[in-house]
Amino acid sequence: MQPEEIQAYLLLHNIRSAQNVGAIFRTAEAVGITKIFLTGYTPAPIDRFGRKRKDIAKSALGAEDIIDWVSVEDPMFVISDLKAEGFVVISIEQDRRAVDYKKFITPKKCCFIVGNEVDGIEKEILDASDTIIEIPMAGKKESLNVSVAIGVALFRVLNK
Repeated sequence: MQPEEIQAYLLLHNIRSAQNVGAIFRTAEAVGITKIFLTGYTPAPIDRFGRKRKDIAKSALGAEDIIDWVSVEDPMFVISDLKAEGFVVISIEQDRRAVDYKKFITPKKCCFIVGNEVDGIEKEILDASDTIIEIPMAGKKESLNVSVAIGVALFRVLNK
């Protein structure tokens, strides 16, 4: 369980898989995330006709009904607003500027960002981030599935 004094949000940008979104909701609820921003073309738990999306619900197992979420087209508006509210914006991505997630010190107000399953987080978002953290890879594959990566990172940095 994360310490009560930490307020942690997530921003999912251009995630294409509804199953990944559902899995992220489930993990986020388990680790204590209180709000998720869905930006770009990331699917939301409710479709444009107001119907619950079964493909997200199947992997979220009700977490989509517990966590506050909002769909916003432009992630830069969310990032700007969060920074104005005193949040530290942390991208989880492989980048030359990234620090090992095991060495990261979690701020009291933070928003973690993950991006597209193939292309990752866009440069504009990385540049706007206060910090970039990464999970070092020991195998031949260069990355983890986005829902797995967010789980590994969040359980490490929010449960100290």
